[in-house]
Amino acid sequence: MNATGAAATAERGFELWWWTRRRSVALDGGLALASAVECALRGVAFADRTGLPVWLVVVPGALAGLMLIVRRRWPLAVVLVSVAVLPANMGGMLALVGLYTLATTEAPRRIIGAVACMEGVGAIIVMFLLLDQDPGLREQSLPVWFRPLMSVLFGVACVVPPVLLGMYVRARRRLVESLRDRAHGLERELSLLAERAEERAEWARGEERRRIAREMHDVVAHRVSLMVVHAAALQAVAAKDPEKAARNAALIGDMGRQALTELRTMLGVLRAGESGSSGGEGSDAPSRLAEIVAVGASSAPARVRREQVEERGPSLTEVAVLVDQSRAAGMSVDLAVEGEPRGYAEQVESTAYRVVQEALTNVHKHAAGAAAEVRLAHREGEVAVLVQNEAPVGGGGARLPSGGNGLVGMRERVTALGGGFVSGPTDSGGFRVSAVIPDRRSARG
Repeated sequence: MNATGAAATAERGFELWWWTRRRSVALDGGLALASAVECALRGVAFADRTGLPVWLVVVPGALAGLMLIVRRRWPLAVVLVSVAVLPANMGGMLALVGLYTLATTEAPRRIIGAVACMEGVGAIIVMFLLLDQDPGLREQSLPVWFRPLMSVLFGVACVVPPVLLGMYVRARRRLVESLRDRAHGLERELSLLAERAEERAEWARGEERRRIAREMHDVVAHRVSLMVVHAAALQAVAAKDPEKAARNAALIGDMGRQALTELRTMLGVLRAGESGSSGGEGSDAPSRLAEIVAVGASSAPARVRREQVEERGPSLTEVAVLVDQSRAAGMSVDLAVEGEPRGYAEQVESTAYRVVQEALTNVHKHAAGAAAEVRLAHREGEVAVLVQNEAPVGGGGARLPSGGNGLVGMRERVTALGGGFVSGPTDSGGFRVSAVIPDRRSARG
């Protein structure tokens, strides 16, 4: 710490009675000594004119002058003392400094005005008497108005400047305090805004992590589940039906390649956020998705990029492919479509596709061999999806692990678009997944 910083620290820690700075003590002490000397000198002149003992005038005058030491604590008392010693033509400095200090405080203006009038009237009277008793002025032929005018000017000069200066200083202090309070308020507001922004950023990062986890789960789990199912079927028929085993092996290879492609695309999302560049297959969508992860879901540009990413996603026209893949895996799936497609928003079609995909994956996992049905209903401003299966028969089929996040992910996707999602067992022992996804863009159109 330098010398200036150390002095500032010592100054802030200083406290003596009503003083908080050492230079204030020195200033008030110097003013009090100067006022005491001024009162003592004027007391000597007053004693010479009146014939009183010098000590009887000088000692009280000096004590009155020392009252300036308490001007910061009791400014009104200082001014009243100056008025009291005014008949002895003492206390000029006492009156000037006292009036200035009183005007800088928060004292009511009527009190300041009353005390200033007392001081001014007393100064006018004393000055008039001094001019009237001056032998030099008596010998001169002066106009009648000269002495009253000089007395009034002297009284105004003794009162008005210190009062006006004190009121100016008080107004300036108020302005500075107001600006300081406003600055502190702005600092508090900025601090709160920073905390809220950090909370929103943390929330956005969490949302992006959950969204990427949903994407990873949806695009990979379905195909891997089908691969496991086909592998189990291949193992069962390899010795009995080599031709069917070959078809199953070809299906496993195709699904594996598709799973690797989609997995490579999703991993490219995470790499693109670090490298700032992307390449290879599916590089455009991962780079855009990485921008969303970096920026956060709370900003408008991120929402625009999110929509651009979703435009690269699957659509309802690919639901038939999902059904065919499940049929190829040995599941009995019935697909029914009601109404005419209405050109929904890409997010709506992608979400509906993911619901069907995850529901069929769950059937493979938990109800192997059970028949299932898929219903799509195109309505005005919304699309409804229903996937339900019958009760599982026997204990055949492959055993597939489950993380328990499929239904949660579906619900999050649907509710994020303002839709409704219902899932649960049916009365016949099966399971049903139902979702209604609104398309606000189509409704506005």
